[in-house]
Amino acid sequence: MNDFDEPDRLHSAHVPIRRGSFRKLEWWKPTPARRVLVLAWTCDCQAGFYELCQSGGLAFIRRTVQKDGEPEIAETHRWSVRQGWATWFDLLTGEVR
Repeated sequence: MNDFDEPDRLHSAHVPIRRGSFRKLEWWKPTPARRVLVLAWTCDCQAGFYELCQSGGLAFIRRTVQKDGEPEIAETHRWSVRQGWATWFDLLTGEVR
């Protein structure tokens, strides 16, 4: 058996279920950008998944909700990359949504 035979090895992080109080992020229509670098992502095995993105020296989180037909995509406003990573950590620990 090699590393690729392990069924969960290729899964990304999962966003925890909302519990208690959390800080609500504002979601906007995606802003057109020439180049977007995806820095981190959550597993797309759920209906909704997230990506931490960077473009033009700024970071933002992209949310995709998989629906029949077209997926629904929204983005946060832009932050410094440091603040983007901090918010990403908060997302993965259930502090923001």
